[in-house]
Amino acid sequence: MIKRHRVFIAINFPPEIKKVLSRYEENFKELPAKWVEQENLHITLAFLGSITDKDIGEACIVVKSLADNKDGFKLNLESVEYGPTNKMPYKMVWLRGQKSKELSSLKNQLDQELVQAINFKPDHKGFSPHITLARINQMQLRVMDSEEIPEINEKLDLNFEVESIDVMESVLTKNGPAYTIIESFSLKLRDYE
Repeated sequence: MIKRHRVFIAINFPPEIKKVLSRYEENFKELPAKWVEQENLHITLAFLGSITDKDIGEACIVVKSLADNKDGFKLNLESVEYGPTNKMPYKMVWLRGQKSKELSSLKNQLDQELVQAINFKPDHKGFSPHITLARINQMQLRVMDSEEIPEINEKLDLNFEVESIDVMESVLTKNGPAYTIIESFSLKLRDYE
């Protein structure tokens, strides 16, 4: 039997950004939610699903090639809110990132090359950079009075330099998913004038 792995491609955050983001759990203790562990905070660029070792190797070749030819770029994190937007009841607390041409270009090129390399099926909903901070317990939320549900709509101006793209594995455990980096690929350093 061929061993398969749950794999995704992500942008991970620097430790100082993860530390800032993990503080939101303290701000909204009354919300019935499971908060994402600080070390697991990331932006998913592509979820590859359950794939073979051979496909992981092919995905790594694609990501390395992209990283070798793409400059690092700044990513701005702009708001903490309920998500998905315009869906009730809320399912998550998430952090929304600002759309940028660098991020969109990276995502589009990644999708195109993965389709050719491993028969990847991209999500055609449109890419909106977001980071799941917490998953809301729907049953517990429904029994709360509307006044008890905290308002979450905070504007941020938090940014960092995206310097690498990571191919990651997700292993489901009884305590939630455990993520490990299979391989990390550095983007080209930008020339600052």
